[in-house]
Amino acid sequence: MNRTVRALSVILFFPVVSAIAVPVSDMALDARSLYVLPDSSIVQDEFLPDMLEPLPVADAAPDESATPAIPANPFPCLPERASPVEVRALYLTGWTVGINSQLQHYAELADKTELTAYVVDIKDMDGHIGYKSEIPRVVEIGAFEKRYDPRKVVDTFHEHNVRVIARIACFKDPVASSKLPELAVRTKSGALWKDVKKATWLNPYSEKAWAYLVDIAKEALALGFDEIQFDYVRFPSDGNVRDIDYGKEPRPKYEAINGFLAYARKEMPDAIISADVFGVMCVSAGDTEGLGQFLELVVQNVDYLSPMIYPSHYRLGQVIHKKKYPTPDTEPYAVVSGTLATAQERIATVQSCETARIRPYLQDFTAKWLGAGHYKSYEAADIRAQIKAAKDTGYPEWILWNARNRYTESALAPKKPKTVALGADLEVRLGEKKRP
Repeated sequence: MNRTVRALSVILFFPVVSAIAVPVSDMALDARSLYVLPDSSIVQDEFLPDMLEPLPVADAAPDESATPAIPANPFPCLPERASPVEVRALYLTGWTVGINSQLQHYAELADKTELTAYVVDIKDMDGHIGYKSEIPRVVEIGAFEKRYDPRKVVDTFHEHNVRVIARIACFKDPVASSKLPELAVRTKSGALWKDVKKATWLNPYSEKAWAYLVDIAKEALALGFDEIQFDYVRFPSDGNVRDIDYGKEPRPKYEAINGFLAYARKEMPDAIISADVFGVMCVSAGDTEGLGQFLELVVQNVDYLSPMIYPSHYRLGQVIHKKKYPTPDTEPYAVVSGTLATAQERIATVQSCETARIRPYLQDFTAKWLGAGHYKSYEAADIRAQIKAAKDTGYPEWILWNARNRYTESALAPKKPKTVALGADLEVRLGEKKRP
């Protein structure tokens, strides 16, 4: 088992709701935007990340030309760590790896293709850890389900030289927040606040909530996972956020999020920390969405940043790298390239600390819910176009996302044969017979 280097990563996704429509008056985002949902016949709700599907008018796009002052980072600068391999990965649910035939399929897929890693759910947004946990607090509140055997999954993938990245959905946690209400987001009347899906959340200001999440990450590392990927590292947005009472709110939201990340790094000094963030965060100055995600600050507190650059999740008429896109989903290469170029330019302005490497999430699904003329059917060429865009911008690492794990495997390049030098004039390809 390869446990030499372990890494910790964080993901921030677009929020998704399960109703047919969300009243605009209840949203904290731009009131001119309409929020529409995936058709339940296309994807099952329980397998989705928490994502808002914005379909606004063109002039609602964030103004990336605005350049607010970057607040000082109050947390210690720590040396950035890097994965020992170049990560090219797929996201897999706990349910998927819990089926032996699927586990074997993906292990063998990595043998045949360019894949070097898988992202596996540890705790999804339903709040349940996907295996029998031994953390006392988790056991006490019944916050686990036996979906898979973590050691079997880790050992199987390691036997095929594949890194295993543990995904932990953080503050959207209806189990811990309801069983441990002292850690939860509250309403102004003192009740548990609920989003549009009636889910309760952990309070990102609560240091006890931080400790609960980091304990889960520590257990995953002890089980052999190579990296920890934090998702939902943000404040809630999809609901009546005006009725939220976070308590004293002693600091801006972005300081709470960065405080959690800094705490995680301190508690797991040997782990690499990475964070997934909204793709739009890369082209939206400051913390425009009020989620606690401030690009120039987050990159100072993690080792990897994974913006979810799904073309389907940008507004119609979105401005990216000074270009306006009437239908972003139909231009995968340009949207990914422009987003990463903008992020690259902004991150380059940070001089006070080392900054995170970029490892984007890319789209491997078709967004039919956007309606005719607003989407395209994503096929192998569209997946490769996004991968090429990332590489052309200087970022060779990537993770593909499909909520139901129905991937376009034909988009994956075949594994390149390794070569070993055997003297000055002889080279042998591994797996092939030796030739003179």
